[in-house]
Parts: sequence; C-alpha cells; structure tokens
Amino acid sequence: MTASNEELEAHLVRLNRSFELAGDVGVYLVSMGPGQPPCALSISPPVLVAQVEVGPVPVANDRESALFLRRLLELNATGLLHAAFAIEANKVVLTAALELQNLDSNELEAVLSDLDMALSEHVPSLVALSKSLATDPRPGSLPSRPR
Repeated sequence: MTASNEELEAHLVRLNRSFELAGDVGVYLVSMGPGQPPCALSISPPVLVAQVEVGPVPVANDRESALFLRRLLELNATGLLHAAFAIEANKVVLTAALELQNLDSNELEAVLSDLDMALSEHVPSLVALSKSLATDPRPGSLPSRPR
C-alpha cells in the first residue's frame, strides 16, 4: 500500500521516472518526455490521482463541439486502458485514479504508460481534429504539441 509521499517517490525512483515536488502541496510533477506536459500525481486518500493537462477545449460551434467531444469519448472507449480524457475548467485533461490500498510500481507504471501513449498517439490527432473544426481562431483551441 502506498500511503505516503515517500512511498510514492520510491515507486517513481524504481520506475526511473524523473519527477519534482511542486511546492509544499504534495503534488509531484512527473516528466512525460520532451515536448510533453508533465503528469501531476497527488495522494488523495483513498486514491492516487494522476492528471495531465492536454490543452484548452477548442472554441467551436455546437455541431463541431459535439464532434470533438464524441472523439474524446471514442478514445476513452477504445484507446485508453487506465486513464480517460475529461474536461475540467475548460481544459482537456487526461486523468486516472488508483486505489492506494493495492498500488504497486507495476500498476503505477501501467497508468503512466497509458498516459504516455495517449500523449504521443491520441493528442496529435485531437489537435488535428480541433484545427479542422475550428470556426473561431481566438485562443481556446487545443494547442499543437511539439514532437
């Protein structure tokens, strides 16, 4: 069982994951690779929460927004095993929660690998979809990610 920040750090070290503590709030920022946003990990009993901010929700009309949201749901159903796309405060995020009671390094690695895969395979297609649907060039569309 992972019940403390020290145990979480030990898991990350075992997995050779680069990380840093973000302030005094117990949030760990885990590197997801060059050009990718970090994954925020925090212990919030009874779970460990993992979240990656992908970008702002695209600005589009209702039909185009529905197409984008449909694609997020399709990816949740077919393209992700441990995580899911979600919308939080007008931002697209990848999120996962793991029970602390059973958490081990293998389970943490599975979630981080799922997030890695989504960032490298799904986010570029979401960026392309967002650009093809964009009817309003104002800030608020999903930004492209450097590769």
